[in-house]
Amino acid sequence: MIPNAYISDIKHKEDELAISYLPAVKAMAFRLKERLPSSVDYLDLAAIGTEELIKLARRYDDALNDNFWGYAKKRVYGAMLDYLRSLDILSRASRKLVKAIDYAVEEYLLTNSNEPTDEELAEILEESVEKVHEARIASSIYTVMPLHDQLQVGDEGAALAAIEKDELVEVIKKTLSTFKEREQMVIQLYYFEELTLKEISEVLDITESRISQIHKSVLVKIRESLGA
Repeated sequence: MIPNAYISDIKHKEDELAISYLPAVKAMAFRLKERLPSSVDYLDLAAIGTEELIKLARRYDDALNDNFWGYAKKRVYGAMLDYLRSLDILSRASRKLVKAIDYAVEEYLLTNSNEPTDEELAEILEESVEKVHEARIASSIYTVMPLHDQLQVGDEGAALAAIEKDELVEVIKKTLSTFKEREQMVIQLYYFEELTLKEISEVLDITESRISQIHKSVLVKIRESLGA
């Protein structure tokens, strides 16, 4: 039988390990929140991340992995993304509207320097301003998700969900190669460096609207490459 004092000492060390990385979790939640609409609460993200961190610390074996944060970082971030997915922000109807908005915005940007307002989109799509506003909030939440998640927004989502990850990665690489170097850099900075649109705008000296347009164009071309 394991002595209670020994068990208590182990738990104490595990909790200390988790506590030492709380600032990193809070920083991660803050960075993610910067890329999300105001309707998503930073405290909720931080709480989800902290809960996952504690679970990971209590089952962490330093004999198998000598870098706890290296082991935990991806899992903590994944827990935050799972929380965003669980919000179930897109009904079938609003998925169609999100896709319609994406196409409408892309068309609008061909002749305008800024994205259309909710009111302008509502008029173009003959929808209520409230529905357009809610759909754009949902869409902005989805933009922090991996590309595979985003490609499932729309009627073809079920078909795209069945595509093997390796095949999808190859299609994404091939699609990106058709874009200019600066446009490829936008995707690199957004998805892999996790910069905000504002930060990318400052780095590349292009407008946030243009960055948004590039992002939407990539998704459209990937869907087309997959036959969706």
